[in-house]
Amino acid sequence: MKKPEDVLEIIEISRDTGKIRKGVNEATKAVERGIAKLVVVAEDVDPPEIIMHLDPLCNEKKIPLVKVPSKSELGRAAGIDVSSAAIAVTDAGDAKAKLKEYMKE
Repeated sequence: MKKPEDVLEIIEISRDTGKIRKGVNEATKAVERGIAKLVVVAEDVDPPEIIMHLDPLCNEKKIPLVKVPSKSELGRAAGIDVSSAAIAVTDAGDAKAKLKEYMKE
């Protein structure tokens, strides 16, 4: 079973050894350019309209989109002091195997 902790761990490892894009705008650009390997959005985004476009966009570009319960957890995993509505992993770094395994589940 996929757990939010697994995704957050992938983000943390990617942040340290690869590349991530923080925030809805950066994540959206990464998806549009086709460089995102994974997009993670928070479920507690208010209003939800700010991230609604990411789901169809990710489907169109065949990029996996995963939801985690909270913006603050997402921000913490991204290594920032504020909450974040969306994160895109553009280079998983040392988390490549973990990401592949997670996507298989």
